[in-house]
Amino acid sequence: MPVARTRKTKNNKKSNKRRTSGAPGASGPQAARPVTKRRKLAAALLAAVLVGVLMIGVLSAIGPPGGDEEGDAQEQGEVQPLPEGHPALDLARRDADDPLAVGPADAPVVMIEYVDFQDAFAGIHARGTHGELVEEYVGTGALRIEVRNFPINGPESDAAARAAWAAGQQDRFWEFHDAAFAEEFHRDSGRFDEDGVLALAEAADVPDLARFEADMASDEAGEAVGRDAQEAYDLGVTSTPSFLLNGQALHGARSADEFRDVIDQLYEAAE
Repeated sequence: MPVARTRKTKNNKKSNKRRTSGAPGASGPQAARPVTKRRKLAAALLAAVLVGVLMIGVLSAIGPPGGDEEGDAQEQGEVQPLPEGHPALDLARRDADDPLAVGPADAPVVMIEYVDFQDAFAGIHARGTHGELVEEYVGTGALRIEVRNFPINGPESDAAARAAWAAGQQDRFWEFHDAAFAEEFHRDSGRFDEDGVLALAEAADVPDLARFEADMASDEAGEAVGRDAQEAYDLGVTSTPSFLLNGQALHGARSADEFRDVIDQLYEAAE
């Protein structure tokens, strides 16, 4: 056994001499290339892990329904704005032509809402707090609201999301949104079946119903809804309505005052 170890050491020394002999292809860029690739891969993996950790920290407030909202509100306290360049801030699309958004694209505060049109709590928010926020903050240019379709309650939820997107192609998303949430209803009651979505489109004054039906059935609608839903899944959203305000997470049908508290602090920080 000692002889074998001695032979191995000698072979290694000879091998090392060959590597440093200066022969073309043995040293320099080609020899360093595998190490460079490994370093780049390690750096990329580290960056991905860090982004993931940051996102988990920001979005930990998004959770399942039925939580203690009073306790959550008490824990909200002082809002710590995220630093410029934080990945959560990049979720705001700020597309001036986005029909599923309202408010100036350069508003200091952007609220992203993940919504299922069949969710009862999303309806409560739409019929109450939403209107107050639009009047007080969107109208003054302080707030922009961007909706993301997140249909998690079955086929009628998916149909509603597609229909809302299709209405948006004719600049009637918000009218469809208001018509869909105008009253309480039971899930899977037919409100968003084929006849139901057409009735809602008419109530929303969608001008071209034939185009509405074609848009709703299109691959583009499926891709748009799927993109929104995937964003929510990637963030760990499990229920609706869920919100991100400049990356700050809120969950459920909260009071307007709770939103005001967060929006006011974020607005002041952006000044």
